[in-house]
Amino acid sequence: MSSLPEADARRSALKILDLVAEGAPFDSARDRAVDGLGDRDRRLAHELAAGVLRQQQRLDDTLSPHVARGIGSVQPRLRRILELGAYQLTSLDRVPAHAAVNVCVELARDTGGEKAAGFVNAVLRKVGSGKAEGREGGKGLTAAPAKPAGRDLARNYSHPAWLVERWVKRFGAAETEALLRWNNGKPPLIVQPARASLPELDENFEAAGVAASPAPYGAGLVVVTGQPKDLPGYERGDFVVQDAAQALVARYADLPEGCTVIDACAAPGGKSIALGRVAGRVIAADRSRARVGRLALNLARAGSGHAWPVVAAAEHPPVRDIDAALLDAPCLGTGTFARHPDARHRVRPAVLRELAAQQRVLLEGLAAAVRRGGLLVYATCSLEPEENEQQVTRFLAAHPEYRREPSTAVPPELRSAAGDLVLLPQRHGTDGAFAARLRRTA
Repeated sequence: MSSLPEADARRSALKILDLVAEGAPFDSARDRAVDGLGDRDRRLAHELAAGVLRQQQRLDDTLSPHVARGIGSVQPRLRRILELGAYQLTSLDRVPAHAAVNVCVELARDTGGEKAAGFVNAVLRKVGSGKAEGREGGKGLTAAPAKPAGRDLARNYSHPAWLVERWVKRFGAAETEALLRWNNGKPPLIVQPARASLPELDENFEAAGVAASPAPYGAGLVVVTGQPKDLPGYERGDFVVQDAAQALVARYADLPEGCTVIDACAAPGGKSIALGRVAGRVIAADRSRARVGRLALNLARAGSGHAWPVVAAAEHPPVRDIDAALLDAPCLGTGTFARHPDARHRVRPAVLRELAAQQRVLLEGLAAAVRRGGLLVYATCSLEPEENEQQVTRFLAAHPEYRREPSTAVPPELRSAAGDLVLLPQRHGTDGAFAARLRRTA
């Protein structure tokens, strides 16, 4: 099989999908599956697996008419092989049809023998023969209705119907569709200054012939490259990879220079590194020992020397009377679906309720550690009100010793009427994020 064009990349893409189906997060599944591949094959494996996850429902709708009892009747791994083949046939113009089909047939043979290989071959050849129908610039398989309802949008863009219907009620159909298109696109690679300043990064990249442009709102640089480790200054810790949204959260926090701050859910460390450029001391805490290990490596490579990694839970912070606290709370992550294409398949209303309850516990515990006059910054990468403004409203009602103190460190268009930071992908061209800045007065 290795003699077939780019077979290793396609096999690795299937391995990513297999691992995600077993419950692994996309990023860790990708890193395990592409180990040992060259850059070109790594990029292709990533693109194929992410594309299948982003378009899964539409791929299944395309495949199902060619399966006697529908796609739901197909054994799970063969179904993933069919989805992988259908994605290549319908969404990647540069992929020769024979290569996509032949590799998937070999993968099916490895999985289920000659009968499985024949089945996959027959289905994908039928898909390939009709692939020109409904093409949408490589972004989809069928044209969307002019004014689709929530369930139509959900099916057309492979998102959970319950979530899309919520978004339609809040944003309207047109803006929701723009959000779904963002989620199904390839997110940019953005780097943030760490041990080098932003102008120094830009100058170093230009000198090395690396194309870079300002990220939205000046929050980092958008870079076109295969691997961050190949960029000049990586080993020196000049930069970290982080979306503009997370950099804007750190900017919005607007901490006083020289303060002591706890970053209570710190891994993998991007915000701790950003805060360390201002704070005198950062306690970079996380409850997971494994994540703290990764956090420590990132701080060692790119930190300011002002941050110390510790294993600690946010609801039981290892500090008292601290100047400032940042809680980037575990959340549904609906603002980062473009970067985490598997996440949309995991979200459920029950999970949203569970996370909102967990966030309340974390807020309660961390709030007690902040000194009078200190700051508590609450943040998520969610678009959901229960995790954002409703969470803050509930907290303030129960804690009269706190009040909102909005930051003016970000442009007015990024702040809500209450003064909170609200970033929406379809409006601002960043990941989705939320942050509230709260001052303890008593």
